[in-house]
Amino acid sequence: MSAAPVWSVDPRTGNPREQVAVEATAEEVDRAVGAAHAVRDALADRAARAAFLRTAAELLEESGEHIVEAADAETALGPARLTGELARTAAQLRAFAEVVDEGAYLDVHIDHQDGSRTPPWPDLRRYKIPLGVVAVYAASNFPLAFSVPGGDTASALAAGCPVVVKAHPDHPATSELCASVLRRAAARTGLPEDVLTLVHGFDAGVELIRHPLVSAAGFTGSVRGGRALFDAAAARPAPIPFHGELGSLNPVVVTGAAAAERAGEIGAGLGGSMTLGAGQFCTKPGFVLVPEGAAGDQLLRTLTETVSSTGSGVLLDHRMRDAFVTGVRERAALPDVGAPVTPGAGGEHTVSAGFLTVPAARLTAEGPHDALLEECFGPVTVIARYASVDEIAAVLARLPGNLTATLQTAAEGADPDAARLLAALTPLAGRILVNGWPTGVAVAPAQHHGGPYPATTSTSTSVGATAIERWLRPVTYQSTPEALLPPELREDNPLGLPRRVDGRRA
Repeated sequence: MSAAPVWSVDPRTGNPREQVAVEATAEEVDRAVGAAHAVRDALADRAARAAFLRTAAELLEESGEHIVEAADAETALGPARLTGELARTAAQLRAFAEVVDEGAYLDVHIDHQDGSRTPPWPDLRRYKIPLGVVAVYAASNFPLAFSVPGGDTASALAAGCPVVVKAHPDHPATSELCASVLRRAAARTGLPEDVLTLVHGFDAGVELIRHPLVSAAGFTGSVRGGRALFDAAAARPAPIPFHGELGSLNPVVVTGAAAAERAGEIGAGLGGSMTLGAGQFCTKPGFVLVPEGAAGDQLLRTLTETVSSTGSGVLLDHRMRDAFVTGVRERAALPDVGAPVTPGAGGEHTVSAGFLTVPAARLTAEGPHDALLEECFGPVTVIARYASVDEIAAVLARLPGNLTATLQTAAEGADPDAARLLAALTPLAGRILVNGWPTGVAVAPAQHHGGPYPATTSTSTSVGATAIERWLRPVTYQSTPEALLPPELREDNPLGLPRRVDGRRA
């Protein structure tokens, strides 16, 4: 039987554009993983890795016009958004090159032999080494920054791990183009092209997570798909780390004092954030607690104006469009749920933005309204009107884990509920915002893009410098002669690495 074709599809029409590949067979996945495993030692040189990452950034920028054109044709995200995403992707590659150059990620610790300790210390030297081949499962909503050349790939390569990417079916042509750029960057810097390989197909993704030479995996996508892969990773004869980003509601709490102080500003900001990218950001604020009363009513009036002025949008594929239309219809049909701006089908191929309202009291105990506490991918948010701070706390106690949680508060010193509510939000998410909106994830050393399950399946971040830690494991050498030590752990520090010696930063 011949391999199934992989088509590039125009989400604006639902029509196939071109066949760009065929789905990989089990044998082809095995060859791809084997090829990556065979060249893992080529990534051992830190200088070569850093040069590779910088070259990849340069070549992506040089090919930017073609990449943006291909990505827009497959995702309908628009040239402006995709041009910005390309710049972010290139910057991310360069940022990891700087991480590699600095070397602090190796986390070098040296404790000299000390017989006066109880018990005595032998000579101990610890650092981190790459895990091996990493499987990356590309995301649909960021065809560059969370796909073939994105953060999982960049951080794994920076760690010294070859990567096999499972392309997302929503942008296969973009994936092929970006993979060719990264492979060309490897060749230009003297590395084997197989430090990065690409496979297509659902079955290929399953084969990939089960392959015995795959040492770790990164995933961004749905709870259902991510959980299936997570379980497969754990069920292997030798389980592997699975760093999955699965879904997030990204709750927002608007205090009574904040609504009284700036209801219009908050309503407009919420409308812009929840409709950004047609509501397809993983950090979209999908659930908002707003006070009952006049100030909350004013916030909703401004939100109504903002959302009503947003035109229909195209989602990444028609399956997502259908799921969005069905999801909002089912939620809107629940008792006491209103739709001041009705979300749903905007046309044959589009969706319209909107929001739903519900009394917060409906959400303080288990029931059919629990569907409102689940992510609905697309331009919709749920506004829960609360009567007291205790009611807020009762609702927050029922929320799942999230990537972000946001507190909209009044001016400093003018909001008696701020501290209590911030403390209630902190256990729910990996990034806590005050008086901002979560749909913007800076690629910075202090960034954390992760959170309690189901937001992610681990405590790690997929954005920022510390994302490299996912693909490393520590090793300690005890009482090892200097000549046998790796250069990173030798006494004279020939590589000039930052490290801690006998508990002190050297």
